[in-house]
Amino acid sequence: MARKIAVLGGTGAEGSGLAHRLAKAGEQILIGSRDAARAQETAKQLRERIGSGAQIEGLDNASAAAACDIAVLTVPFSGVVALLKQLKSVWKPGTVVIDTTVPLAATVGGAATRMLGVWQGSAAEQSQELLPTGVSLAAAFQNLGAEALAEDAPVDCDVLVCSDDEKAKQVASELVGKIPGARALNGGKLENARIVESLTALLIGLNMRYKVHGAGIRFTGLALK
Repeated sequence: MARKIAVLGGTGAEGSGLAHRLAKAGEQILIGSRDAARAQETAKQLRERIGSGAQIEGLDNASAAAACDIAVLTVPFSGVVALLKQLKSVWKPGTVVIDTTVPLAATVGGAATRMLGVWQGSAAEQSQELLPTGVSLAAAFQNLGAEALAEDAPVDCDVLVCSDDEKAKQVASELVGKIPGARALNGGKLENARIVESLTALLIGLNMRYKVHGAGIRFTGLALK
């Protein structure tokens, strides 16, 4: 049976961009949203764009989370705690959650180039605390912008994957590999997500100063197999 990937918050720019890329690579996608009708409309638009064979369905967040094998968390940081508390009883054991969240001040009305302080150290570590036993988490995709994901061209960005769970790290890295041009790098333990998340604010500043939309990160000198 084909695995199902839920993109929670999938009607937003980052979520719909990732859904587009993964569906185009042949994955079965569940678009999750607070509003099921909005999720269904986004799914319809993506199916029309990708063409025949695209497997994309729209559901409310809870239904998508309950049905999936992998969940990609793309909601704004300000809504993460409420969502994960709502979903705590619906996850299937063995589900892998991939957290793309960045605690930007913009989510509470501040500047997009500033970070909020998170008691646990990072958005990903906060999410880990809110998941039940048997559900693993990896942090990834924080530095891959929505504008680049929305296009069809290869992206120019490395993606750091951080996790304390090797299975979750492997799954997240595999999904990175589905996006042409993206390269998954082992970012180490989940606590390193606090460094990776802060790079997003830096990239936003670079985009603004250089008047571009797709600034990404590349690491040199790595001989990867």
